[in-house]
Order: sequence, then C-alpha cells, then structure tokens
Amino acid sequence: MARPERRRSDRQIDDHTGLDLQTSSFTLKQIKAATNNFDPVNKIGEGGFGPVYKGLLSDGTIIAVKQLSSKSRQGNREFLNEIGIISCLQHPNLVKIYGCCIEKDQLLLIYEYMENNSLARALFGHEQSQLKLDWPTRHKICLGVAKGLAFLHEESRFKIVHRDIKPTNVLLDRDLNPKISDFGLAKLDEEEKTHISTRIAGTI
Repeated sequence: MARPERRRSDRQIDDHTGLDLQTSSFTLKQIKAATNNFDPVNKIGEGGFGPVYKGLLSDGTIIAVKQLSSKSRQGNREFLNEIGIISCLQHPNLVKIYGCCIEKDQLLLIYEYMENNSLARALFGHEQSQLKLDWPTRHKICLGVAKGLAFLHEESRFKIVHRDIKPTNVLLDRDLNPKISDFGLAKLDEEEKTHISTRIAGTI
C-alpha cells in the first residue's frame, strides 16, 4: 500500500483517554486523487454519518473513504470513536482502518475496501446487487460476526460495546467473510462501574 504522508494531526481524544492510536495520516491531495475528487460515480454507500467512496491509491491499493462532517457533533464523535477504537484493535472480523485525513474542513477515514459491500445490500438491495447466500455461507457470516463481538466484549484489551450492530454495518470481503464496521456509537465498557443505561442508541 502507498505510504501515507505523515502529518501532525489535531487528535482530540479526550473521550478515549488511554487508547494508543495506531494509524497514519493521509493528505487531502492523496485522497482527492484516489477518489477523483470525490466523484459521485465512486460513491459506494452511505454510513451512519457520511458518504463512503471507493478510491485507488497510487500503488494500486483499493480503499474505502468515509467522509464525515467536521461541523456536526455526530461526525466529530464518529471520527474520534473510529480513530480511538478501531486503530488499536486487530481482528479478522473487524474492518481494518488504514489511516485518516484532517485537513481544512475535511474529516476522512480510510479503510480496507470490502468487495461485496454490506450484508444489508447482499440480502435486501436491488435485485442486481443481491447475492445468493446459501445456508453454509449465512452460517459463516453469523459466526464471524459473533467472533467479532466476542473479541470486542471479552478478548480485547479494552472492552467495547458497539451499540449499532445491523446488516448495514456488517461488511463482506471478496470471500464473503464478515467484518464489523461503523463504530460511531461505540463506547468503552468500564467493568468497574455497575450501571443501568436507559438511553437508546443505534441507527435505522
């Protein structure tokens, strides 16, 4: 993959104190070149808080770029969550983040590209975009999502509650392996604190 240009970014991580950020910074010039200046033709989806574009780096690596609103509270929160949470977690069933771009009014997150889009599109999309998923494949997808959640809840250094698991947020790679995405509503599960939350979280 093309080496991202290292730049000093203003990482506001007060909500995730203690998380070690393991990601790189891309320049806006790199991302504009990769997405052909965010050409609508390259738009492959709409995340919880912004559009997602397909991009091609100079070395031929295909990427997915999520464009968040720097002026909205939700956009800023998702950016901080994704950088603070995904960047320090590695698991086969979690989407991999390559880096970010904080430049001018742009908040951009750069991920590995998932060839088969989302589980929602595979199951409920237009007829031409639906995939014929046999029962063994469906079982593999369910098991993969369960493994990803088990890692978040029990096996990772930081216990994470995703709070927005749904078919739209389960992405499928070339071999239909599932990867959990969209950590904009996720939060750390502080085990030492026992509490009951009545707040409703999630997206439709």
